[in-house]
Amino acid sequence: MNLIEIPKRLPFQRRLSLAEHTLTAFISLAVMVTVWHGVTQIWRLPPFILPSPALVWERFLRVLGDGSLLRHSAYTLFEVLCGLSLGVLTATLLGYLLAKSHWFERLLSPYIVASQSIPIVAIAPLLVIWFGPGVFSKILICALIVFFPVLVNTVVGLHSVPEELTDLMRSLKADRWQTVRFLEIPAALPVFLGGLRIGATLSVIGAVVGEFVGADRGLGFLINVARGRYDTPLVFVAVFTLIAMALLLYTSVLALEKRLLAWRQPQEEPHSIP
Repeated sequence: MNLIEIPKRLPFQRRLSLAEHTLTAFISLAVMVTVWHGVTQIWRLPPFILPSPALVWERFLRVLGDGSLLRHSAYTLFEVLCGLSLGVLTATLLGYLLAKSHWFERLLSPYIVASQSIPIVAIAPLLVIWFGPGVFSKILICALIVFFPVLVNTVVGLHSVPEELTDLMRSLKADRWQTVRFLEIPAALPVFLGGLRIGATLSVIGAVVGEFVGADRGLGFLINVARGRYDTPLVFVAVFTLIAMALLLYTSVLALEKRLLAWRQPQEEPHSIP
């Protein structure tokens, strides 16, 4: 009997899987909003303690209409992107030096680990005092909170490069740049991108912490103002905006990871049916 080869996952199956994930997300969101609305109706909580979803939505439309939400969100996003870029750049460069020099790693590792034992909320006031309440201090706070996970993953990724492949590159007379480009970067990239995913979400926390300490703009500043006025719906709006921002950054890194690591995706092996 002739054998017919078919792929393990057909295109319509992939589309169905994506639709299932989307439907699950919408159902989860609908359940959360329903439970939230039920709690506010059953316990009759005042809006300054727990506003209803309708009040939060109404407040969202108001701040979106007057432009204040977009203005504060853009300022926070600018801090996040600059801090993330600075933290990733410095962590990658220093991580490469630590991975390639055991002496350098032994010298700096205790200081790096000790610096991470200090909560960022304790360092943030000092940075605001030293560098002022402007945007630069917030960028530094973001960079510091991003620095450690990216650094650790960079070092781990470079240490995971097989020694046999390194010896092979030497036998092929590859120079340092060729070794970095064709061996070390592809081998370390999966682990590095895992750290970048963590850093992307932590950068949002860094920006908000800096704005809590001292700022006149940003979503953290908006939360502080709303808290002082007992405008709890506005606090919810700002918090949900921060969640959306973190999800956007996380999914962006996932998309980047999928693109850069396309060569690692296993080929779909056909199987046969009678």
